[in-house]
Amino acid sequence: MKTNKFLLGLLTAAALLVVGCAVDDTADVTINQGGGSNPTNPTNQVIGGTLTEDLTLVTGTEYNLTSGLIVPDGLTLTIEPGVVVKATTGSDVYVAIQQGGTIMAEGTSSNPIVFTSDSATPNPGDWGGLIVLGRAPLNSVVGGDATSTSEIGGLPYGGSIADDDSGIIRYVRIEYSGGAADAASENNGFSFYAVGSGTTIDFIQAFEGADDGVEFFGGTVNASHISVVGAQDDSVDWTEGFTGTLTDVYIEHRQSHDKGIEGDGFNTDIGNNSNPVFWSAPTINNLTINGLGSSNGNEAIRLRAGTRAIFNNVFIEGFEEGYDLDDEETGNGFSAGDTSVTDITFDDIVLTLKNDTNVAFNADDFFSGIGNGTGTDYDSWNSGWTRN
Repeated sequence: MKTNKFLLGLLTAAALLVVGCAVDDTADVTINQGGGSNPTNPTNQVIGGTLTEDLTLVTGTEYNLTSGLIVPDGLTLTIEPGVVVKATTGSDVYVAIQQGGTIMAEGTSSNPIVFTSDSATPNPGDWGGLIVLGRAPLNSVVGGDATSTSEIGGLPYGGSIADDDSGIIRYVRIEYSGGAADAASENNGFSFYAVGSGTTIDFIQAFEGADDGVEFFGGTVNASHISVVGAQDDSVDWTEGFTGTLTDVYIEHRQSHDKGIEGDGFNTDIGNNSNPVFWSAPTINNLTINGLGSSNGNEAIRLRAGTRAIFNNVFIEGFEEGYDLDDEETGNGFSAGDTSVTDITFDDIVLTLKNDTNVAFNADDFFSGIGNGTGTDYDSWNSGWTRN
């Protein structure tokens, strides 16, 4: 991988700078630094490539993302409230915050930050998504600051800094993301790779994405006020030893979808040759999952590959199965008291628990406080910045 350098600054309207490939799947880009595709309109700017200095996207300017925008170690991408970034079509069009890089994306409820497709008729999978890579622990590699590499871009992530700080993401909406480079390399709306607990994630929405809405690959970050509407794969996904807390999560399925939540104790694409040093073990508070009705099949929540998880205050409606638990190690997590569901309500669910773990327990053992779950109070926090 080679490093390319260019100065992101204000040049004349006609000035063009051509830079080479920043990561192995980011195409060469032409950056018009003085007015984007419309040089007479300074409120429209083209962005992309690897930063060599801090960059601020300012309120009142529309930005066209034409390639991967890479924020390397030591640099900061700041995005002001109300900024709209429109991405051209392609799986290699994404924003990636590398280890040691920082994103300060602080929108407001009335002026959210929006990443979307530039297509006149946008569709799920038009572009990539937002990728944040930190130095927090994960279980797919062993030993101190050893790192893994991301599906998109082949960028390093992981380490031993539990409170690693990648910045702030607040009131940010990502639309029509999830473009796939190939069958094994897929973008999500938000991809959090070994992101540490020093990072702030609050009020985020993934809308109409082709792959997962929000996925956590290891890490310790906490996130709250998460909205995923219309994800075509899993709405919320975790793997590689994720141990953060998710609070106030709203999931709404549309015509094409997979599971509401898929939780893995380790990365099943890599495999588990021996027990991980630790399993994924997040806590989920105030969770609502709205499906399309029990006759449409599928499960709301699937736990597998040894994951542990604590669920508090859950409301699930419109699925054939509520919880589907796979493999013996996942069952061992429940037996050890590391997995539990407290205060849950089911509506239009055929089978509340499918136990495929070979560990003996039933729904009465697994659920506590059936009928007491209300889920998240979505109407109290979604106004003004989400899409329906």
